[in-house]
Amino acid sequence: MNKITKMMVAVAAMLILTGSVNAQDSDTSWRLKALYGLNGTQSSFVNWNAGGRNNISILGYIIASANYKKNNLKWDNDLGLALGGIQYLNQDQPEDIQKTDDRIELASNFGYKIKEHYYVSLLSSFRTQFMDGFTDITQPRTSKFMAPGYLSFALGIDYSPNDNFNMFLSPVASKMTFVQDEVLANSGSFGVEPAVYDQTTGDVITAGKMFRGEFGAYFRLKYAKEIFTNIEMKTKLELFSNYMDRPENIDVNAEALFTFKVNNWFSASLNWNLIYDHDIQITDSDGNTGPRTQFKSVLGLGVSYTMKNFEK
Repeated sequence: MNKITKMMVAVAAMLILTGSVNAQDSDTSWRLKALYGLNGTQSSFVNWNAGGRNNISILGYIIASANYKKNNLKWDNDLGLALGGIQYLNQDQPEDIQKTDDRIELASNFGYKIKEHYYVSLLSSFRTQFMDGFTDITQPRTSKFMAPGYLSFALGIDYSPNDNFNMFLSPVASKMTFVQDEVLANSGSFGVEPAVYDQTTGDVITAGKMFRGEFGAYFRLKYAKEIFTNIEMKTKLELFSNYMDRPENIDVNAEALFTFKVNNWFSASLNWNLIYDHDIQITDSDGNTGPRTQFKSVLGLGVSYTMKNFEK
């Protein structure tokens, strides 16, 4: 089984895994919704003067939610999965597949209403990836499943005036970073404490830490709306400040997703993601290492389908 086939199997498994979210529920307190998308391209060239490389690419994604609201209780759950890659097909030997998107995101928010539109809420979230990541496929990997993995908890006030807008603020929040890879942990990747080496022999005296805990303040803003007919927008902004280490350095995670519906099956999607974390050191093309703003843009055209147990 080659790598592109493995990628397709993983995407299919991802779709099957979340199929249960679409089960019809007679209890109208639950609002279930899932958007499934699968995009793919294939390009081949024969005596093409302008140049080009034969390639095949595939991207699958799922955005699902299960929200409960009854009396004074509110429980919102969100799932985001995406996995995609491109493989260049040379005549002699195909190159390794290169990722175009890879994420696993889970979030849960349980709240009790204390006033109209205001809730005391406990929020949790988890984020990691499916596959190994490389900045250059000829170099060692820079990330993998649970390296990094992020787990967060926050207790605070949730303001939710309608189904489109949500704002959460917590003065009591924790952020845990996991780096379950010895090489990455020893190098101090993703802000964990690096290994201590013997300056003479180069041997490891103390292994790098595979866990880092932070305590601070957390803010999240979410907005989702059909801005035009068949054009839906979902945005999210997350901010975190670590009380114990340089609280002025704010971690930022911002995302915007636009889906353009052609009909019940065909659609286009545009996803932007911006991340800034002062603890993540990135080396640029000039060899300089330091914290940098990370940006990702993914544009896809293919098949998609939305399932839900409620009407607009």
